[in-house]
Amino acid sequence: MIFDSHAHYNDDAFAADADEILASMPENNVGRIMNACAALGEMDRILELCRKFPFVYGSVGIHPEYAEKPGSSAEAAIKSFAADEKILAVGEIGLDYHYDEVPRDIQKECFDFQLSLAGELNLPVIIHDREAHKDCLDIASAHREVTGVFHCFSGSREMAREVLGLGYYIAFGGSLTFKNNVKTVEAAKYVPLDRIVVETDCPYLAPVPMRGKRNSSHYIRYVIDKLAEIKNTDRETIENITFENAERLFRIGGKI
Repeated sequence: MIFDSHAHYNDDAFAADADEILASMPENNVGRIMNACAALGEMDRILELCRKFPFVYGSVGIHPEYAEKPGSSAEAAIKSFAADEKILAVGEIGLDYHYDEVPRDIQKECFDFQLSLAGELNLPVIIHDREAHKDCLDIASAHREVTGVFHCFSGSREMAREVLGLGYYIAFGGSLTFKNNVKTVEAAKYVPLDRIVVETDCPYLAPVPMRGKRNSSHYIRYVIDKLAEIKNTDRETIENITFENAERLFRIGGKI
């Protein structure tokens, strides 16, 4: 079975058919899905999907594109949603310097706040890092009590070493299959299999040969095939190991 460790089925791209797509997952060998949150306003829909589909889990957090100065209302909301048994992580949190629409100091303050909250709640985190590698690592390093996953990893082999040193898992998605993406392939070669999870980040980042289409967990097999090629093993081995890794990451069934 496959564990898609990062998806967004509450996204508007799935407004018309999320239920239909999710209902088809068991027959497509997808056994678990983590539906990640980007903004607190998404949580009602995320919880609705979690309740309707037993294999769907959720996270709660504020994406850097929606970052704001921390306050008591955000803290109360995150704690309230995190109390639900289907919410297994704080995320998607982190830093995004690509567009710089939110001032970097606000992003960093919000990220630091949510890492502290994850430590208090004893939950793993899902980290978004786009063109902010050093600052992400510096802030994560200040919260050694917290671990989780760097999702949609785009860093170098050297960065992967630092992420692993902090106790985090590393998630590879569609970008691993992109032509000439040498840096990500080299990182995937370096990261040991017991620290890798796979993801789609759907509806975004569809893998080759589906690039440009709306992504879904149906296409995660292309990521798995690419990873099997990189690791010189077979698809079943990658499926089994990354499934177990994701269960440990999100502490499903008491696994740590």
